[in-house]
Amino acid sequence: MNKKVLVISSSFRTKGNSARLAKEFTKGAIEAGNEVEFISLHDKKISFCRGCLVCQKTNRCVIHDDADMIREKMLHADVLVFATPVYYYGISGQLKTLLDRCNPLYSSDYRFRDVYLLFAAAEDSDDAEKRTLAGFDGWVVCYERARLKGYVFCGGVNYVGDIEGDQKLEEAFQMGRSI
Repeated sequence: MNKKVLVISSSFRTKGNSARLAKEFTKGAIEAGNEVEFISLHDKKISFCRGCLVCQKTNRCVIHDDADMIREKMLHADVLVFATPVYYYGISGQLKTLLDRCNPLYSSDYRFRDVYLLFAAAEDSDDAEKRTLAGFDGWVVCYERARLKGYVFCGGVNYVGDIEGDQKLEEAFQMGRSI
């Protein structure tokens, strides 16, 4: 059964290491016959959540920017894939801001069940992997019908292109292909 897959890359470096993981995942998911949409946050305008909680009553955010369109696509996707560089042992600020703005999804009839994380860091330690996963999983567990289905972490990559030739690109491709 083909699935509707939404891949969201939060790297501001469009050819950065986490963006490359996202592209490989996308290729694999397309090869498997899924309907895949790729969104990069590098050119999106997304404001911070105000914490007003109006969205919990209306299923809509009071702020209208690019998060509206992305959130709507997330609502109707079967699979969500997030790619992020790691900053200070956590997901990027741009991804965190988007996830905060997805609060209207919490009380909605969202379709996604499987969530994946692709992340790259200069640091190559278990600590960088575990801390980033823990922070991201905090968002996933808020959605009772969803689960963190898988992830690919590539450490030791800092500059654009450092990831080229790394087996983690193939791992991301195969993960996408397995959907």
